[in-house]
Amino acid sequence: MNLALNDSLTGEYNSNSQIARVLTEEWVEKNMYCPRCGNLHINHFENNRPVADYYCPSCNNEYELKSKNGNLGHKVNDGAYNTMIERISSNDNPDFFFMNYSKNELKVIDFILIPKHFFVPDIIEKRKPLALTAKRAGWTGCNILLDKIPEQGKIDIVSNGEIIDINYVINKVNKSSLLETKNINNRGWLMDVLNCVNKIPSEIFTLDEVYNFENILHIKHPQNNNIRPKIRQQLQFLRDKGFIDFLGKGKYIKRI
Repeated sequence: MNLALNDSLTGEYNSNSQIARVLTEEWVEKNMYCPRCGNLHINHFENNRPVADYYCPSCNNEYELKSKNGNLGHKVNDGAYNTMIERISSNDNPDFFFMNYSKNELKVIDFILIPKHFFVPDIIEKRKPLALTAKRAGWTGCNILLDKIPEQGKIDIVSNGEIIDINYVINKVNKSSLLETKNINNRGWLMDVLNCVNKIPSEIFTLDEVYNFENILHIKHPQNNNIRPKIRQQLQFLRDKGFIDFLGKGKYIKRI
């Protein structure tokens, strides 16, 4: 993997967005492997495909690329809000690559994968509709809120200019796949409880410490009046998948 961006293909473009697209898409096509199966190359779909940018010719998994010059920050712009929510709800969503690159250095700084099963409506922020005077008046876009995604769903491939070992990446992707659930409501609950566990600073934690998030979870899930049983259900799921261990007497230890 070569972290340098090739600017030899950008001479015919004047738009900064077009130049950025050519730089970053060419890098992924030339350098990126499939983090799902380890195939050494992924292919680019035809341009302007509405769902994904790349696919693996070996396992057929699909990927979409979002890139930014400078730090990714807490949110990344995406397309139409309603389309994104529909994709998430129907499980017809690609995995996402997020790239942070330096235009001045022509170098990839960070490159992370967020698997599709970490996407829930709560991480999709609805933007204000375009003004009536705009060319696409009323069109409503969205942002992906990276800070609402559990750490287990942010898998580094390049971190601060350092390339992460491919086997380490694939193992992390495979482990994260244990959290996959098709039901969008169950997925939302799982991500919320996992975020609560992550916020507890100590490795060993108690059930009561997770119950401290009860009010927050009730606000997120106002139709559910059985928050504590739901918390225990998600903790059992995390235990069964090997992300936490139950120590007895209301105590758990993180394995994440």
